[in-house]
Amino acid sequence: MKKIGLDFYLREDVVNISKELIGKFLLTHIDGKLTSGMIIETEAYNGPIDKASHAYKFRRTARNEVMYGEGGTAYVYLCYGIHHLFNIVTNTKEMPHAVLIRAILPKEGLDTILKRRNQKSVTKKTADGPGTLSQALGIKTTDSGIDLTGDVIWLEDRNVNFKKDEIKAGPRIGVDYAGKDALLPYRFRLTETTVNSIRDEWYS
Repeated sequence: MKKIGLDFYLREDVVNISKELIGKFLLTHIDGKLTSGMIIETEAYNGPIDKASHAYKFRRTARNEVMYGEGGTAYVYLCYGIHHLFNIVTNTKEMPHAVLIRAILPKEGLDTILKRRNQKSVTKKTADGPGTLSQALGIKTTDSGIDLTGDVIWLEDRNVNFKKDEIKAGPRIGVDYAGKDALLPYRFRLTETTVNSIRDEWYS
């Protein structure tokens, strides 16, 4: 279990980083509770040249200002006034790249996760979506700007590796407004066969 260091996040290729995040573990220590999950789905947002990005053409707002900081920082924003969506800022200062974490498989702190999600057992609905995973791990918009090499929210490399054909690339979800950029293969997800196999191993 090795905490992922700053160098991982400071690289230029946000699409490659997004793919490499599959199989990494996202952990939180919030309200005295440790929870974690393995990342199984991500989306890359390629900053100023990506019409789907909050920072397209270097657009700058109070909400997305954290994207212009150094990589290795949390960017959490509210979607539809309900869902807290967790993103990882990458690249160097003033180059606003980010990766949206779309889904995890819960691993540690299952009792806490289930309580937060008001569930009795882990199901596909527990954290298989960007809003539900944030709720499961206790992440909120107030966490935006947190250093991901610290002890509140961080990522670990636990030497989990997948074959190339176990990770599928495709277009992102809910970004139709981005025109041709909506079709870019910037979403990565473990195949359902692999996900179901892990679910059977962990929760049965």
